[in-house]
Amino acid sequence: MERIRVAGIIPINGGIALMHRIGVKKRQDYQEYYTFPGGGLEKGETLQEGVIREIKEELGINVKVKEKMYEMESEKFNQKEYFFLCEYIDGDFGTGDGPEFTGNPNYADSGKYIPEIIELKNLENLVLLPDNIKKLLINDIKSFKIS
Repeated sequence: MERIRVAGIIPINGGIALMHRIGVKKRQDYQEYYTFPGGGLEKGETLQEGVIREIKEELGINVKVKEKMYEMESEKFNQKEYFFLCEYIDGDFGTGDGPEFTGNPNYADSGKYIPEIIELKNLENLVLLPDNIKKLLINDIKSFKIS
C-alpha cells in the first residue's frame, strides 16, 4: 500500500520553518539536506490532523492549517505527499519531542534532526528536498502567495 506523507510550510519570524537533516546514513544521494517538517499519516487521521501532529512532534509548535499548496507522487519512496501552508499559533520553536529525538533505534540511520528557521532569500541556495516542491515554493514566494 502506498504511504501517505504530510508536511507543513510554516512562515515564522520572517522565514520558513524547516528540518535540517545531518549525517543521514540511509540515503546514498544526500547525507545532509533540508526538508519540510512532517511525516507519515497515522491510521484514522485526516491529512490536516496528521500535519498538525507532525509539526507539534518535530518543532514543538502549534499551527493552524490554512490550505493545501502542493501534492506529489514519489515512485522512489512509494508515497503520496501533501504540503500544507500553515499558520504559527504558539509554542516554543525547537522543542519537538517526537520519536526522531528520543534515540529510538528505528531512526539510527536517519541522522540528526535540527529544526531551523531559514530566511526566504536563502531558500534558493539550500539543498531543500523534494527539489520540485522547493521550486514551486520559491515561485510562489516571488509571486507573493507566501510571505
